[in-house]
Amino acid sequence: MSQLTQQLLDRFLRYVNIPSQSKAGVAAVPSTPDQWHMAQQLEAELEVMDLENIQLSDRCVLTGMLPANLPAGFTGTVPKIGFCCHLDTVDVNLSPQVHPQVIRNYPGGDVVLNADKNIVMKAADHPELADYVGQDIVFTDGTSVLGADNKAALANVMTMLQTLTDHPEIHHGDIYVAFVPDEEVGLKGSKSLDISRFPVDFAYTIDCCALGEVVYETFNAGAATVEIQGISAHPMNAKGNLVNPTLLAVDFANFFDRKETPECTEGKEGYIWIKSIQSNASQATVQLAIRDHDKTRYEARKQTILANVERLKAREPRARIRCTLEDIYGNIADAMTSDNREAVDFLYEALAELAITPKTIAMRGGTDGSWLSTQGIFTPNYFTGALNFHSRYEFLPLPSLEKSCQVTLKLVEKVFRKAAEK
Repeated sequence: MSQLTQQLLDRFLRYVNIPSQSKAGVAAVPSTPDQWHMAQQLEAELEVMDLENIQLSDRCVLTGMLPANLPAGFTGTVPKIGFCCHLDTVDVNLSPQVHPQVIRNYPGGDVVLNADKNIVMKAADHPELADYVGQDIVFTDGTSVLGADNKAALANVMTMLQTLTDHPEIHHGDIYVAFVPDEEVGLKGSKSLDISRFPVDFAYTIDCCALGEVVYETFNAGAATVEIQGISAHPMNAKGNLVNPTLLAVDFANFFDRKETPECTEGKEGYIWIKSIQSNASQATVQLAIRDHDKTRYEARKQTILANVERLKAREPRARIRCTLEDIYGNIADAMTSDNREAVDFLYEALAELAITPKTIAMRGGTDGSWLSTQGIFTPNYFTGALNFHSRYEFLPLPSLEKSCQVTLKLVEKVFRKAAEK
């Protein structure tokens, strides 16, 4: 195992040992106190590395800057670059405590994650395992997610900073970091970031999966809440009086095209997802998610929801029906310009120099970079090396983690090199 891989593994195991699940439906940021522990661990490490302008905000957003290390007499201008990672891991009703296990030289076949609980990762169900035979891999014990989403990125960026600190012969411009909470529950941490503390020309997230993945297209994402106030009545005099909000919610759901839902779409096909219907005798609430890569189609989907609300009002005028719409994040690609697209160019050039085959993906989801890009910070995304995010079967091949960190270091190198060539 290389020295770089060992550093990455040590950090990763240390970080996943700190529970930091976020929790949906909590208004406060961060949504859980455990995320403070993760942020404080990173803050202490940044202080040891003598970063400047370190701040842990009252919303658990940690920022800092590694100042430029330029050769004597250098007069060029090096773009300021940033790296953004999220502190939280997803809550999918598994244990918040991670018990990782490293299988050395994976021989192939099924992986017994937990013999006591009879949790087995079957190779027949996970053909992706076959690509990593002979590699050292970090698995879960089957009771939790692994948390490589996004602690592989935390290990990556912190190892990059340590490498640059330990090797003053490596020249670079100003490098900013932002570690944010609550990405998994609506990008709330990045939305709480004081942009003035992240004054970069462009940035990167490291928040997708297998070796070589590159993402600079994400969904436009929104949410709709439809509240239906009915009229309750006893069955003995319900005729002509009862307005059943549950049935109205079902009617509303049936107005939508069943072929334009998550389970019926792929690639760049968008959808409207009726995520939940909660109701009682007096009222019902319908929660919807709106997704599309194309901004025009995304806006059209919002109008479809509003039109169906009006249709429901016409069907039952006695009900009080209210709809609220919220934009959550935008498509990273919509923020790309001729001035900032070099961020993507640097990424593909780094992959080429490291002999990594790029796998460009239009992500059916979003990253913190989806929000940052709407705020004027173009932020593409690249791979952690892990697979099966949000699952007990999440795993992290260590050679892929090392390649991810090599990309990070190469990006820093390339940004300086291009400035030096001008």
